[in-house]
Amino acid sequence: AHVAAAMGAAVFVAGRHAEKWTALKASLPTVNFFISNAENIATHILDADLVIGAVLSRGAKAPKIITESMLKTMPLGSVIVDVSIDQGGCFETSRPTTHSDPVFIKHGVVHYCVSNMPGAYPKASTLALTEASINYVLDLADNSLNGFLADKGKIKAINIYQGKITAEKVAKDLGLYDFFQSLNLNAR
Repeated sequence: AHVAAAMGAAVFVAGRHAEKWTALKASLPTVNFFISNAENIATHILDADLVIGAVLSRGAKAPKIITESMLKTMPLGSVIVDVSIDQGGCFETSRPTTHSDPVFIKHGVVHYCVSNMPGAYPKASTLALTEASINYVLDLADNSLNGFLADKGKIKAINIYQGKITAEKVAKDLGLYDFFQSLNLNAR
């Protein structure tokens, strides 16, 4: 949004929490914000040249925020980028593509849905991932799994434990609910 706004583009950002926009408005004064719902999204994509979908539903598939019928209303030659493709995609028409074959066209709209987008820059993405996770790795190494899990906040980071899926949304979305087991630390 920063770069597009600096280049003079009309930028609109959708979100579910209006209270978070105050801080963003200070750094993005020319960007317009709106509540993310089907009606607002349908209105804003009617004349959009580019739509970037970056929807995260922690531990679950991304919700589909643009339906196929909504996509058909977009201008011919417009582009959608589905950053959420690794979580199933946030556009109904999305399907995973690769770095070597990154785009396809459906209903006159160019789709860029590359899985593992950071893989295009392996050194930079590895450094970023390392920086974000190194403290957790060191904590786990220093304190063992029991010590790591003593911090209740870290329990949510565990998706699989002793052969069972401990993240209910993950088990449900993958159709593996038979393998779900709540992580009950008192039973260990």
